[in-house]
Amino acid sequence: MWLQVNGQRAYAYTGGRPFDPARPVIAFVHGAQHDHSVWILQTRYLAHHGYSVLAFDLPGHGRSEGEPLATVEAMADWVLAALAAAGVGKATLVGHSMGSLIALDAAGRAPDKVDRIALVGSVFPMPVSDALLDAARSDEPRAFDMINRWSHGSLYDPPSCPGPGFSIWNQNRRLMERQRPGVLLNDFVACNAYQAGFDRADALACPVLFVLGKRDQMTPPRASRPLVERCAAALAGRGLPAPKVVEVPDCGHALMTEKPLAVLNALREFATKA
Repeated sequence: MWLQVNGQRAYAYTGGRPFDPARPVIAFVHGAQHDHSVWILQTRYLAHHGYSVLAFDLPGHGRSEGEPLATVEAMADWVLAALAAAGVGKATLVGHSMGSLIALDAAGRAPDKVDRIALVGSVFPMPVSDALLDAARSDEPRAFDMINRWSHGSLYDPPSCPGPGFSIWNQNRRLMERQRPGVLLNDFVACNAYQAGFDRADALACPVLFVLGKRDQMTPPRASRPLVERCAAALAGRGLPAPKVVEVPDCGHALMTEKPLAVLNALREFATKA
């Protein structure tokens, strides 16, 4: 599905079903150097089971036009503008890694536009190591190798290699290679510089889900606790339940591809809960 967002063409995958804003809408936001395709299983299932789905390509990523946006706040503004362009009044936001910061920022600043948020592989702050930043700046292929090593909790356990000739490591490598040069550094700098996470958590007024990989080296569960606790305090102050936290065993940072069914089950339960 193509949208016009801020005067530029933007792509959103709809899960293989026509988009209908009258149904409950779930919008997916990818992480650094990725695009909509990381959500393929979750979007297709939900689109065929009662929801309308939008999995965005952020500007400069995947099929969307424009230059990559330089800050998490600008990306959150873009997501809200994209929802408006699609005729969506209010949506559940699901974000992975950098996308989780975007979902958090949007929900904290525009609570009237967000029903609930699911933060997948999320921490705040989200610092990027100097070694990874240097590699992103000077040697992207080396950065891709570092990301792959640190993003997967297993080498070839199912479903990492469900059949001959298939590997989620190689799949992730090819996906990163398809993005434009410079996108990775832009995204990492944006994550590294984002400072408003706790302020946005303080402003939350909607249900929150965390989905975390127990073997995540990029955003380990122990590093997520400050954000979980901050969200819990904000929600308690508004009489809302504490965030639900799902830790996925034997899984790293690439949760949607490494343990796709676990992520889908967590999202499905969260979306259907009254």
